[in-house]
Formats: sequence, structure tokens, C-alpha cells
Amino acid sequence: MKSNTQKSQHQGVKIVAQNRAASYNYHLFDNLEAGLVLVGTEVKTLREGKGTLRDAYAEFRGGEAWLVNCHIPEYLPGGTRNHDPLRKRKLLIKRREIERLLVQTQQKGMTVVPTKIYFRDGIAKCELAVAKGKKFHDRRESERQKEAKREASDAILTRKTNSRELPAKSTGP
Repeated sequence: MKSNTQKSQHQGVKIVAQNRAASYNYHLFDNLEAGLVLVGTEVKTLREGKGTLRDAYAEFRGGEAWLVNCHIPEYLPGGTRNHDPLRKRKLLIKRREIERLLVQTQQKGMTVVPTKIYFRDGIAKCELAVAKGKKFHDRRESERQKEAKREASDAILTRKTNSRELPAKSTGP
């Protein structure tokens, strides 16, 4: 059994799949980590770094949370023991967390979307976020802000490199 000091130092987090479109299409609010119930061939496929979350979302039925539309391709050497790539996968979340998420999603326009799937200490985890869909003009505004931030950081970087290249002025005769 691991001691508390060893347990707190994680062996590393390996990100397998990210939903980059989530931050573009949604305003992300509350993050939550959930475990995933997977079959053997799904784990092997995820360890190879395959899997997509683009159209995935979380669904709550019967007091349980499910990950829907997460595509994990079949494991080629799996043969007859392979899994269905689009099957619903159970999320391991505490009951209080599920109730809190249910309350948040009762509001109009709110949903739960997965943002990443990763392995922490060899265990598959899914990061969920409570999200609200962006309108078209919101997306354009966030793109403008991102572009302005990028231009500002580039200007600062070029200013710093230019100031280093200039020779020092002498004050004496």
C-alpha cells in the first residue's frame, strides 16, 4: 500500500484526447474529474492515443452519469472481443457531484461536456465542464480577443528583442 506522500506525487498525467472545440463553442464554467468504466480493448486503444471527444456530452439517467458520443476506435488486434466505438460509457462520479451537476444543467442552455480524457497513475479519467453554448457573435468576439492578445504578446516580444540589439549610448565626450 502506498503512503500518503507517495500517493500525492502523481506518476504523471498522459492526455489522450482533448475537446479543443469545447472552448470555442461553449463558455466553460465548472470543471470536474470523473473516472471512466472501460473494457480492455478500449483501454488499449486509449493508451495508443486514439479517441475523439468532438461531439461527446454527458447524460444523467437513473442517478448515474454516462458519456455519450465519445468515439474510441476498435483495437485492431482485439479480434472478436472488440468494443462498439460509440457505446455509452459510465462515468464514476459521487452522488453529490451528480446532484450538483443536475441542478446546474436544469438552467436553460447549460450542458456538461467532456474536455479531456487522460491517464493519471494508470487510471483513465475524464475531465468534465459545465458549459453554456456560445452564440455566433460571442465566438467572433472571443476570436477577436484571442487575436488581440496574440498581437500584444508578439509586440512585447519584438520590443524586447529590439531593445537588446541596440548599442548602448555613451554619455561622455
